[in-house]
Amino acid sequence: MIYKKLIPSSLLGRSLIIIFIPVIILVTLTTLIFYQTSWNIISKRLSQSVVADINVIVKLIDQDLKYKAIKIAEDDFKMVVNYKKDTNLNPLSFRAQRGILPQRLQQALEELNKPFFYDISNLDQGVKIAIQLNQDLLLLNVDKDRLYSGSAFVFLLWMFFASFVLLLLAYFFMKGQIRPLKRLSIIAESFGRGLDAPELKGSGALEIRQTTNAFNQMRKRIKRFLKQRTDMLAGVSHDLRTPLTRMKLQLSLMKDDSAKKELENDINEMTAMLDSYVSFVRGEVSEPIDDINLDVFIKEICSNLKTEDQELQTNINSKVLTSGRPLQLKRSIKNILENALRYSKKIIVDVKKENKNCYIIISDDGPGIPKNNYEDVFKPFFTLDPSRNKLKGESGLGMTIARDIVRSHGGDIELSKSKIGGLKAVIKLPI
Repeated sequence: MIYKKLIPSSLLGRSLIIIFIPVIILVTLTTLIFYQTSWNIISKRLSQSVVADINVIVKLIDQDLKYKAIKIAEDDFKMVVNYKKDTNLNPLSFRAQRGILPQRLQQALEELNKPFFYDISNLDQGVKIAIQLNQDLLLLNVDKDRLYSGSAFVFLLWMFFASFVLLLLAYFFMKGQIRPLKRLSIIAESFGRGLDAPELKGSGALEIRQTTNAFNQMRKRIKRFLKQRTDMLAGVSHDLRTPLTRMKLQLSLMKDDSAKKELENDINEMTAMLDSYVSFVRGEVSEPIDDINLDVFIKEICSNLKTEDQELQTNINSKVLTSGRPLQLKRSIKNILENALRYSKKIIVDVKKENKNCYIIISDDGPGIPKNNYEDVFKPFFTLDPSRNKLKGESGLGMTIARDIVRSHGGDIELSKSKIGGLKAVIKLPI
């Protein structure tokens, strides 16, 4: 819709429109009502007063009191009178003018029942009125104060000026009220990207302070939950290593090779799981934010993983800069690449920039995974083929850790089918 494009997207702009539109409508309606009523009545009464004075002058002239009439007009009526004998009024030169004042003046002059002419084009020099009296012509120059009230337009000017001042005050007031919301959005964005966002101080309106307090409480709960999860995983991993070590020592003393092999596989699987726990906990440790050049960053990761019998191709056409925790992001990307290398022969890594995000696209030619399992692979300990994963020493936490790291940076990972037949993983990160 067109009107949606005209409405500002910011809260400040929309708030000002909410205030601005009613004020404009009010001022417009007030001006129209004033123009059609008050100014109309004022013009009518002023015009009738002037014509009544002209009628007095005309009657005095008809009584052969021309000089007395001229003196009264100049001294009392604020008129300059010029009397021309044997002069006719040219009716063709008269054209009715537009506006309330000309209309009311014409209506009042018509009550004299005499041919007339008026000129109101130059109001500062007065209103020129000509009246035909038999064979003579009466010329009058009426002072503008007799027909024009400047106080009425001063009222309108003050109304417009006051509206402008009120809108200006509303702008600064709304800007001050919205400032805490901007701070809240910046802090929430930083916290969503895994930064150690500071606690916000409540300011502004009551609802904004309540929102700020709610965010602070949420921030505390999330940080407490993350700490409890990290401490729990670290404790479990540490406590289980001791019995595993004793089991390995007892296993070395066993003489039954078949039972020994099965137990070795179970112990190796549990060790891999514990290593994943420790790796996951290590990812929770805070790391400073740093600028990252994805061109160099991705090429370095790929060069360390590249093997002779597998093709690992990178397509980076432009320099893409972002920020984040380098070690954690490297670990996340490495987990996805290792999964791709485990099941495919050809891998293509593309990096592109779009709007305020950058994308790392990893495509392979492996067997892929069913579409209904795209989200399942991000669940902890989920494996498509448990028997095969045990042999490869997998724990089912690789993709979970990868998405957890990316989401802590304000991004996400999505899976789909690649153009070369296998799986495509798209890592989205904010710039």
